[in-house]
Amino acid sequence: MNIAAIREQFPILHQEINGHPLVYLDSAASSQKPRSVIDAINRYYEKDHSNVHRGVHTLGSRATDAYEGAREKVASFLNAALPEEIIFTRGTTTALNLVASSYARNTCKPGDEIVITQMEHHSNLIPWQQVAKATGATLKYIPLQPDGSFTLADAELTITANTKVVAMTYVSNVLGIVNPIKEVAAIAHRNGAVMVVDGAQSTPHMRVDVRDLDCDFYAFSGHKMCGPTGIGALYGKKALLSKMEPIEFGGEMIDYVDLYESTWKDIPYRFEGGTPIIANAVGLGAAIDFLQEVGMDEIDKHQRQLAAYAYDRLSELEGVTIYGPKADRAGLVTFNLGDVHPHDVATVLDSEGIAVRAGHHCCQPLMRFLNVSSTARASFYLYNTEQDVDQLIAGLLKTKEFFGHAIG
Repeated sequence: MNIAAIREQFPILHQEINGHPLVYLDSAASSQKPRSVIDAINRYYEKDHSNVHRGVHTLGSRATDAYEGAREKVASFLNAALPEEIIFTRGTTTALNLVASSYARNTCKPGDEIVITQMEHHSNLIPWQQVAKATGATLKYIPLQPDGSFTLADAELTITANTKVVAMTYVSNVLGIVNPIKEVAAIAHRNGAVMVVDGAQSTPHMRVDVRDLDCDFYAFSGHKMCGPTGIGALYGKKALLSKMEPIEFGGEMIDYVDLYESTWKDIPYRFEGGTPIIANAVGLGAAIDFLQEVGMDEIDKHQRQLAAYAYDRLSELEGVTIYGPKADRAGLVTFNLGDVHPHDVATVLDSEGIAVRAGHHCCQPLMRFLNVSSTARASFYLYNTEQDVDQLIAGLLKTKEFFGHAIG
């Protein structure tokens, strides 16, 4: 990968923050956008904007082609069997809530089980809490090892014939762990359960093949993979989606409306009521084009190398605690610096132009498992370099000097 050439395509990176060149290490929260994505959205608004699926005029046809073309790109990107297995949503959160509300609430009953892990983002935890409360199903957790990982043996013990849903993040947004989704899906299916995958942190960084994983549902967000905010998608196997009822009602998702009864369109349109997120779908399609041009395998290799380099450099600093296993780590490192509050760490780093995330990362149960209230997190993407990691280390050394009394 030619990182210098890639960085040139991201306008936002070429600025100073607090008198220092920007070092952006917060892509796990939201990635930056290349010029091609920005241009694609602008071009759509300048040349092609209209509502989709309804008009026969030229702009309506262009907009529809662009919107449905983006759906085909997502389907190909994930290796879905059919474009109609792709539902456009506002992002991962909306997609997971759609599965929970439309599928699980109509499937689960008292005595059934929903299995998740303690490392889940709140978006893949709270919806299942609500399903359990609404249906009488039991929420169960696969136990974690001290480093935050879990064993397939424990997954086998936790997932039973009573399990109806297994929901799991592919990559932890705190620990950097890459979970064995394919193997867990096989366990789920042997027990008659469906496999739901939170792909928010995996989709930007690695090649995803939903058919190889054999997951039943897969959710992701565009804004973490060089696309615009407010757009993501849910992949679902056609046989499951076709049996699900919509949870939003109105225009575009209907087939026939009478005074007292209505019928719905086929998938995917029954789940996309109202005017859809057209421009952002176009932007997501452009982001996929960009990522595929760079190469997902190259991106995966690069982000893992940066994470390993950052882990080693951080390990050299006295007083630093790193969370999650060292091996097979995706592109982030989560850490604490002695007794310095992560917000204070992030504030000092920001004064040096370095952007990291601080807080509980929408993973409060995991924070309690780790016996901390919050952490700092540096996350990497295709535009980051080892020099960015070196700048992070230099910034942490200044933080140590400032808060020397709080460093063990």
